[in-house]
Amino acid sequence: MAPVAPPPSVLDAFRAAAARAPERTALAYFDGRIGYAEADALSDSVAGHLAGRGIGRGDRVAVMLQNTPHFALAVLGAWKAGAVVVPLNPMYKSAEVGHILRDSGAVALVCEARAWVGYLREAAYGTALRTTLTASDLDFQSRNDIRVLALGQPGRPADAGSDVDDLVTVARRGHPAPPDPGLTAADTALISYTSGTSGTPKGAMNPHGALTHNALRQVTGHPIPEGARYFALAPLFHITGMVCELAACFTNAGTLVLAHRFDAGVVLDAFLEHRPDYAVGPATAFMALAAHPDVTPDHFASFRVLSSGGAPLPPALVERLRTAFGFYLRGGYGLTESTAACATVPAHREAPVDPVSGTLSVGVPGADTVVRILDEHGAELPFGETGEIVVRGPQVVPGYWGLPAETALTFPDGELRTGDVGFMDADGWLYVVDRKKDMINASGFKVWPREVEDVLYTHPAVREAAVVGVPDPYRGESVKAYVSLRPGAHAEPAELSAYCAERIAAYKYPRQVEILPVLPKTTSGKILRRELRERG
Repeated sequence: MAPVAPPPSVLDAFRAAAARAPERTALAYFDGRIGYAEADALSDSVAGHLAGRGIGRGDRVAVMLQNTPHFALAVLGAWKAGAVVVPLNPMYKSAEVGHILRDSGAVALVCEARAWVGYLREAAYGTALRTTLTASDLDFQSRNDIRVLALGQPGRPADAGSDVDDLVTVARRGHPAPPDPGLTAADTALISYTSGTSGTPKGAMNPHGALTHNALRQVTGHPIPEGARYFALAPLFHITGMVCELAACFTNAGTLVLAHRFDAGVVLDAFLEHRPDYAVGPATAFMALAAHPDVTPDHFASFRVLSSGGAPLPPALVERLRTAFGFYLRGGYGLTESTAACATVPAHREAPVDPVSGTLSVGVPGADTVVRILDEHGAELPFGETGEIVVRGPQVVPGYWGLPAETALTFPDGELRTGDVGFMDADGWLYVVDRKKDMINASGFKVWPREVEDVLYTHPAVREAAVVGVPDPYRGESVKAYVSLRPGAHAEPAELSAYCAERIAAYKYPRQVEILPVLPKTTSGKILRRELRERG
């Protein structure tokens, strides 16, 4: 892929879009519309408010919101004040929020009003927080929109507290923006806390230049015209949504279509209403959309590109979606620490499937990006051999906030040790086999859960699958599969175990299969193998 020359920050890209298309819709939220000029003025006022509270360059502003216009206005306002944004998952409980507020040293919080009253105010005790802006999910669209009433809260609390200001009120006050902070590509834009699927979240410091590099790669790598409609299928607080939706959209002077949080029926309605050009989301989201009783091929007819990220993409799902709905779902590979994608499937090409393992390629490395495969001693492996994936490039973060030892371990000499196991073929296609720590050792044989999961996904009754190792007095570990079934489908555990036994080696097939209504997931769509492993 050709090198790119991104602007210093997403804020620069947004301002350029506002200058050349001031009346174009920047944010669409159900029946509400906010143009670029209006979004620029509203976020100026938010920035002025924050500056008036003494918040400036390098200060941390936590943003804990669903996919609503408030999120974009808060992020732009914080950057205009020179602050660093700390995106928070709205699903976090009090202890999780308290940890991140304390760890990041956040001095401001933007959140939903009822969450503030319900538990966030208490979570903020003992932190550096000194100002809060609250929001209602019903802002910026008609109060008669029953889709939001079903998902959000029925209004704003009567008293959110005297120390709290309303974000919309602040945005409409017309505060002048503070002086331009002069953000550079090297300045930290985000402290993005890892999802915690394997332990305590760590704050990756994503520079402004890393965001714009990957955002511009999204724009130049896909056949999407300027002004296109980007549907926020992935949550904006996740690095995939932040980069591939918000940042890419503003870089392309597009319209960011928002629909609060993921609900398959609401999302399908929004597809018909807004006719988006692009969306990215985890494989689990596409599974849920495909399983909805009202889904038709017409729901996907407007899309030029549909991408999957944040979780493995089973080849069987790609073919199932193509057959049923007529679109090709493109995979990709990236981490919070690589500011989203570091490998993607190029436009007008399809990812190959490895003929030996059956693994679908996640793409090829992007511009100015070097991906290597290392053995357990740190030596580089040749094409086709499996080892740890390491990444070097402009999208890789410089380290973790306040964790020098972890930084040195994960980023030796600036190169990201991903903890993922994979290989590259001679044509440069990257294949991700699994997480290093998820390997199952059954009687001395290595079993990668992903390989077993891909087989399970080919069964017509299986909707979701996750494979873990469980203690076994004879083998040390044995393979156990958890699955959920497609609507209306039926399968017995023994049937699924036998299905795998016919297709993979005897030491790989799951001796135990447990069927659950749904599998536990993070809000970004990653299936929580850790939680299933603890379940036993």
